[in-house]
Amino acid sequence: MTEHRNPVRILASESAAKMIRSELSRRRFLSFAAAAGATGLLAACTPGGGTSTAPQATGGALEDELSIYTWGDYDSPDVLAAFTDELGPRITLDSFGSNEELISKLVAAKGTSGYDIVVPTGVFIPQMIENGLLQELNLDLIPNLEFMDPAFLGRAWDPDNAYSICKAWGTTGYVYDRTVITRELASWSDFLDAAQNEAAGRTSVLDDPGDLTGIYFWANGIDWNTTDEAELAAAEDYLVNTLAPNISAFDSYPGGAAIPQATHALMQVWNGDARIGILESPDPDRWQWVLPGPETEIWMDNWAIAAGAPNPEAAHAFINFVLTPENQLEQLDYIGYHTGATGIEEAAVDAELPMLDLVFFTPEQIETMREGEVNEAQQRRVDIWNKTKAAAGA
Repeated sequence: MTEHRNPVRILASESAAKMIRSELSRRRFLSFAAAAGATGLLAACTPGGGTSTAPQATGGALEDELSIYTWGDYDSPDVLAAFTDELGPRITLDSFGSNEELISKLVAAKGTSGYDIVVPTGVFIPQMIENGLLQELNLDLIPNLEFMDPAFLGRAWDPDNAYSICKAWGTTGYVYDRTVITRELASWSDFLDAAQNEAAGRTSVLDDPGDLTGIYFWANGIDWNTTDEAELAAAEDYLVNTLAPNISAFDSYPGGAAIPQATHALMQVWNGDARIGILESPDPDRWQWVLPGPETEIWMDNWAIAAGAPNPEAAHAFINFVLTPENQLEQLDYIGYHTGATGIEEAAVDAELPMLDLVFFTPEQIETMREGEVNEAQQRRVDIWNKTKAAAGA
């Protein structure tokens, strides 16, 4: 765990939040085949079947333990410690690097993974529900849901929040080192140009097929969810033969080390992670964050409980605990992403938190953000990602 960071981090205005589209995705459903053979496992898994019988939460005594399977460094240590201090269960954290990895492990375990809380991205949730990977929530045990902004509830993937509750949402941009790149960068085209010039050999990209191919599509005004083979082939040619020789790393969390240590000069990054890296840099003025045009991504991650969760009472208690206004504020400060809580923008402003331009987005900015889709080109994007990594020597 990294050290505790200043008190809060991210939110869009209430009016802006309402503009977010219904299917957001950070780590889109690329293909279960990319997740260690999970395709066959899913095909064999029937809704509600093939899983172990597990206790259901009824509001009884909390268990002694709680296991959370989530993205890396995605919860405030202070919030985790406070939960244990106040309510008792000891928390064990385990992290995954993609939704595919999460789903593959849950499918293979058939309800015996030992995990209680999991954190999938929205677009994956329908498949997880259909294949019996998630346990229905007992919302009576989560009264603090009242503190959530309705704009972040009832998403298309789970209209009644029967299985999931918003944890955080964000977007994709990049940061660059002003001591290396002295001109102003503003677009994805600028990113690609700088990657081949000032930042050649010192450029990192997110280790994600959608975000990698997205750079090319966004820069060229092409729908990043395209299924057109000619457009996909052009993206592959450019990424493999032109961009790859200049890529020094595929890093989904540059805020943890690469930005503070100035390992690279140009880094594709999610907004909250960029904010973490800049705030922890010994020379924060060295870095410039860019929300690039003409378009970029938007995504939402969600609290959920795994089917077969051994500690369902503690799992519900934790979700309820983290939804209190004070804990939402603490979470926002630590992870750098908007949690969907009502009034959090005002709270962050009152707390005089730094770099709120990486926390709150205007309606005009949100209008430039596009969600990912699950479509027949997903495996094609995975192939392009693999070929680009091979060409870059990763």
